[in-house]
Amino acid sequence: MTESQSTVDVPATDYDVLVIGGGPAGATISALLAKRGRSVVLIEKDQHPRFHIGESLLPMNMPLFQELGVADEVAEIGMRKNGIDFFDSEKGEARRTTIYFDEAMDNSFPHAYQVRRSDFDRLLLDNAQRCGVEVRQQTRVTSLDRLQADGCQARITDAEGREGTVTARFLIDASGRDTFLSRRFKQLRRNPDHNAAAIFGHFRNVPRREGRDEGNIGLHWFEHGWFWVIPLKDGVTSVGTVCWPEYLKTRGNASLDDFLQQTIARSPTLSPLMESAEPVAMAQGTGNYSYWSDRLYGDGYLLVGDSFAFIDPVFSSGVFLAMKSAQSGAEAVDAILGGAPNAKALLARHERFLRRGIRTVSWFIYRYNSPTLRRLFMNPGNQFRIKSAIISVLAGDTFGRTPIGIPVFIFKLIYTMLNLSNWRGSLAFVFRRRRNNRMTIST
Repeated sequence: MTESQSTVDVPATDYDVLVIGGGPAGATISALLAKRGRSVVLIEKDQHPRFHIGESLLPMNMPLFQELGVADEVAEIGMRKNGIDFFDSEKGEARRTTIYFDEAMDNSFPHAYQVRRSDFDRLLLDNAQRCGVEVRQQTRVTSLDRLQADGCQARITDAEGREGTVTARFLIDASGRDTFLSRRFKQLRRNPDHNAAAIFGHFRNVPRREGRDEGNIGLHWFEHGWFWVIPLKDGVTSVGTVCWPEYLKTRGNASLDDFLQQTIARSPTLSPLMESAEPVAMAQGTGNYSYWSDRLYGDGYLLVGDSFAFIDPVFSSGVFLAMKSAQSGAEAVDAILGGAPNAKALLARHERFLRRGIRTVSWFIYRYNSPTLRRLFMNPGNQFRIKSAIISVLAGDTFGRTPIGIPVFIFKLIYTMLNLSNWRGSLAFVFRRRRNNRMTIST
């Protein structure tokens, strides 16, 4: 890796774009704008590689990798992911259902990868640098002196405390969960429709399936939420749980490591797999992570990736949505910098595009713990191409022209009818969800 600048001496000339944050969203939009001939400076507070959760990618990440020119590099660091294993237990009997991405309505991209985010994020940031982006790591944007339609001016500070100023024609907030602009504008909102927290760790000696299924992500339901099990290429497995707040409040004084082990023991399907598992690092956690910002864009700025919204990791959509928002956002910003007279219309179209994809996957995320959705996912049927359409959603194919609309609508009708037939269980889920959405949690 080329050593990134850590000084803050800034050239006299302005940049076209200032990007705050060097995660997947920031690295992607920076690289795409630089490929279009824009001068871009990217400010990243950390030094890559650095730890990050969210190791499972989607098949619709693949065309983005091709556009960025990093497809071969991702393949080198990744574990091939052909499908998803859903695990549930009913009446004490453990069950597994596997779906494969090559069964999607459009199976042009029949697989994805599981990656260590430290390696993956560094790969994308290195690529942005190769594309001509000026990357400044271990540097923070400490304040905005000016943010208007014609440009911005920001104060920055490096790891040694040296200060400087950056000016640019356009500002992109890709700061992730730091939500730089939303916090300053007081636009950050907790998602009222979803509330949960995650506890996670990395383990060795977790058995894997063989052959085609070795790299599948495993999703295990249990009484208080669900687990992910993500096999990585180096033999380590990422294991984490997303739980109802009311359950997390029972943790008491237990450490995160102990509470994660106690929670694993509650899963009839996961606990047998973890009998010989050895943690390779201390468990970590994050609470109240589902949020959104009131505004996606304004005069002279745009939010991309997690700086705008984050929902839930259940379908591994986080990295894909971040990179997809960066791809679409790059088109709008480049047109604006090129003198397009309808800047707000371009950004509004980008927002509609992004919200449509988020809305589609959110419907499933909000209901993932419901008994009805568990029943449907564990017993998939392909009448009216319903199974193929749902796999398309799980693959991230919610932004293209694949005709998933009618099959997904029929799936929702079936979900509603099954809810009515099991109205007691459905009401219990609704009341539990509403009760938990009102809670605040920390890990």
